[in-house]
Amino acid sequence: MFIQLTDINFRYRNADKLTLQNVSLSINKGELVSILGKSGSGKSTILRIIAGLEVPSSGSLLVGDKTLVDEACFVQPEKRGIGLVFQDYALFPHLTVADNVKFGLRKMSRKQKLQRLEEVLQLVDLVGYEKRYPYELSGGQQQRVALARALAPNPALIMFDEPFSNLDADLQLQIREELRSIIKKANITSIFVTHDQSDAAALADRVIVMDEGRISKIGTTEEILGRTCVFANKSC
Repeated sequence: MFIQLTDINFRYRNADKLTLQNVSLSINKGELVSILGKSGSGKSTILRIIAGLEVPSSGSLLVGDKTLVDEACFVQPEKRGIGLVFQDYALFPHLTVADNVKFGLRKMSRKQKLQRLEEVLQLVDLVGYEKRYPYELSGGQQQRVALARALAPNPALIMFDEPFSNLDADLQLQIREELRSIIKKANITSIFVTHDQSDAAALADRVIVMDEGRISKIGTTEEILGRTCVFANKSC
């Protein structure tokens, strides 16, 4: 297994109960996994713990052969080699597409940065957009810039938090297909956090369903999403 979470427990400060309860899951290298759940189910908290933005009260996290969290170890977020794409893309409005993408490539030479910029812009089909600013791009193009920026440093893992929540319905359908194709071409392990069963069905190799801080179901999209609603005792 490439990613292994074991018995993760977490409680937010002043919360009445655990946000995550004994969460254990494994993800293979190159796999696209969707963590699916309603608001408050704990799905985004898993993402934040993997990213290093929150510290679990107990449990362990391994990525590759490296322990990132256990009772004696906590690796800081900037040293984890994990890319993040947020709901609002978090692009720098005062920087061009090229400068946004190169932002995380500080340790490379100028020549290396330009080479990597060309590689990722080709991957996301944005060659020719280098000098444009975010406000000059469509929502779908902005998302591809955010993806290119996350991919540029060659992360071990890339994670998406509700990646389509700011797109209209027609654009969602187009971007889902584009995003899965780009990720598969890059051959990078990916986690998508979403509340939308359609997003999970279109993108994921495997689906992890969260309910009240616990994993309730794990399986392929066919196994999990062949039902009208995957959330126990709730309407979709």
